[in-house]
Amino acid sequence: MSITVPAPSSAEPSATLAPAAPAGTQRTYEVRTFGCQMNVHDSERISGLLEGAGLAPAAGGQADVVVFNTCAVRENADNKLYGNLGMLAPVKEANPGMQIAVGGCLAQKDRDTILRKAPWVDAVFGTHNIGALPALLERARHNDEAQLEILEALDVFPSTLPTKRDSVYAGWVSISVGCNNTCTFCIVPSLRGKERDRRPGEILAEIEALVADGAIEVTLLGQNVNSYGVEFGDRGAFAKLLRACGSIEGLERVRFTSPHPAAFTDDVIDAMAETPNVMPQLHMPLQSGSDRILKAMRRSYRSAKFLGILDRVRERMPSAAISTDIIVGFPGETEEDFQATLDVVEKSRFATAFTFQYSRRPGTPAADLPDQLPKHVVQERFERLTALQDRIAEEENARQVGRSVEVMVTANQGRKAGETHRLTGRAQDQRLVHFSVPAGAEVPRPGDLVTVPVTHAAPFHLLSDPTAAEYSVRRSRAGDAWDRSQADSCGAPVPGGPGAAAAGVSLGMPSLPPRRSTP
Repeated sequence: MSITVPAPSSAEPSATLAPAAPAGTQRTYEVRTFGCQMNVHDSERISGLLEGAGLAPAAGGQADVVVFNTCAVRENADNKLYGNLGMLAPVKEANPGMQIAVGGCLAQKDRDTILRKAPWVDAVFGTHNIGALPALLERARHNDEAQLEILEALDVFPSTLPTKRDSVYAGWVSISVGCNNTCTFCIVPSLRGKERDRRPGEILAEIEALVADGAIEVTLLGQNVNSYGVEFGDRGAFAKLLRACGSIEGLERVRFTSPHPAAFTDDVIDAMAETPNVMPQLHMPLQSGSDRILKAMRRSYRSAKFLGILDRVRERMPSAAISTDIIVGFPGETEEDFQATLDVVEKSRFATAFTFQYSRRPGTPAADLPDQLPKHVVQERFERLTALQDRIAEEENARQVGRSVEVMVTANQGRKAGETHRLTGRAQDQRLVHFSVPAGAEVPRPGDLVTVPVTHAAPFHLLSDPTAAEYSVRRSRAGDAWDRSQADSCGAPVPGGPGAAAAGVSLGMPSLPPRRSTP
């Protein structure tokens, strides 16, 4: 089913976007991404579609086409979108021919509400029909009317669409879309639909193509990656997929997100431990440490099962860094329930936790539950939880001091890089590492790998100030790919220099913040 306002004309305009910029200049675009890794990857598809339609990334100044790829998980997502749209209204009025499009989960949820609240928007599309964006924009221009098209089921699997990768050295690969779980707090299944799995051969072919282009790291994406294979009747498919990744020559790092504790099986743990290029890092969402609250959330596991998974992971991979998601203030949560969460967090020793204050989302079962908690109660508990997790994170990071770590250098540098002259990268366990380059030593490129000792720890990152004898660089195919990409864009191949962040997509490989809260 689709909803289209107004109906398309019988003579469908070309999906190549007609120029609205001055004659002789190419129209430009910008994609603004809110939300999860799925949205980041979808934005790469959106960028690929727009470039295929003849647009170029905006390198400065106002883009001719601005696309919002939205999130609907939390209440402030609505406020963020409509606030941004409000700021663009006078910009669009002053720039005839500018177009604005809204896609993603919030578009799938709000539909024509977006056009009522922001009638200056040109196109609204959902999670199931990303590929329609160029045609919707051209139709809006041709008909001089806003276009709304929402499909209720997946049109084509997003991975078949053109892609403008945000990174040459690491990439996202979707293995499934949608979710079959019914968590009472989550709106995602109603917006992204039931789980659809790609065939293993398609996934491996995409990974091999990424590696051929220079990438040495991939992250496998799904709303629930370890249920991969249920659609085609192979419950062991995810473990088999991890092992198959281990046979791809040139692929040095494999990650995945996110699994579900209820379906996380020992064959996956064995595959992680026995496949050298699968990294010793696991994101395992807890949500609550209270069995009573987990039941109310329809999370089909309990705290003992969760802790047992962590024990088995650490038994096979002693150096694994484990991160999690936690919701504070779910309806009916008592002080006893919250204390149970603190107890599980203390036992789990998470390297990092994404902590959220419960956000009431219309359309979810939890929104109608009694005993919604007052804001001040949720805030106070949230602060206690984050203080505990911050202490644990600092203690766990302190245990890394003195160890040598292999770091893949990234283009994104720390806030103080200009003062400290440190570069930034990710260790194998996904910890953020800021490191200095000894005087006279080789400066690595994004995608290269350095081995350095950890000399200092903070709650949310590690520092390394190595001597020349302690520092080594391994130039990689990914670094070579970075050089080529900079040459293609006439940029200088210097970490953090011009062109370090791919233009056009304003959120790429995301950093891992310690926590998030609703303002």
